[in-house]
Amino acid sequence: MTTIQKVAIFGASGNFGTPITAALQRAGFAITIISRTDSTSTFPSGLPVIRTTYTLENLTNALAGQDAAICVVGPGGIGAQVTMIEAAEAAGVKRFIVDDFGWGPEYPNFPEFNAIHAHRRAGWELAKAKAQANPNFTFTGITSGNPIDWAMKRFPLMGFDIARGTAIIYDSGTEKFTATTLAGIGQSVVGVLQHPDETANRFVKVMSIITNQNELLEAFQRATGRQWPVQHASAQQLIENGQRKFQAGMGGWVLELAVAQLFDEGQARCVMAPSWEASDAPLVGVAKESPDEVVAKVLQM
Repeated sequence: MTTIQKVAIFGASGNFGTPITAALQRAGFAITIISRTDSTSTFPSGLPVIRTTYTLENLTNALAGQDAAICVVGPGGIGAQVTMIEAAEAAGVKRFIVDDFGWGPEYPNFPEFNAIHAHRRAGWELAKAKAQANPNFTFTGITSGNPIDWAMKRFPLMGFDIARGTAIIYDSGTEKFTATTLAGIGQSVVGVLQHPDETANRFVKVMSIITNQNELLEAFQRATGRQWPVQHASAQQLIENGQRKFQAGMGGWVLELAVAQLFDEGQARCVMAPSWEASDAPLVGVAKESPDEVVAKVLQM
């Protein structure tokens, strides 16, 4: 049986890296943070930090003695994941958690996302090839879908303007989607490392909730004790706007198409599994949450 205790993390100060690092600390893992030499990021006190340039030799040295490595860097750093994987195998790392924390390798993206997806897939395919060739090296991808509490707080286009207490409901508001809270994302990493044999060499699918906009609106109204003014909009209009911006080389298309995929009515684009029980969430210890519990987290952020 594989045992993992020493864990290195790339991207520890990011939106997802922060709750992942905190969850690993609470679970008692020995954590080492690896960061670029020129990074100005700050990290929790008491954790060792290795600042280095991301060459194969330097990362191999940085990863020496680690049982696992986690890549949770942002889009700007994803190109370095290939070198991280090469270095992890060379250093004898047992498990590499690849940078997914999104919709995984089987997701039917809009074609505008193909280049982004291919960039991420390069690391995934390398990890898979390394694992097939070397039984001492394994990988896991964590497909967590929409990071719901973080996303609703940050992006009013997702349907809820928290500061103003207003909502945008796309079409009927009944399109279901799966999502994972930041706490659930952190726990999913802990759970993978605590169940290394069951999660080896595959993408695990986790979720905190399966819900829709109408359920979330009702939860916001219960939590705040008032009716929220609602504007109605069309997911198809979001798709057309996003595609127009993409074709014109403008910014803003990524968010519009990402939101449109959630609410593209009748398509079930963003349902990773039919239920919490049918996902890998029970295996890795991600708790099932209600709309009221998720909304409480958003309002407390």
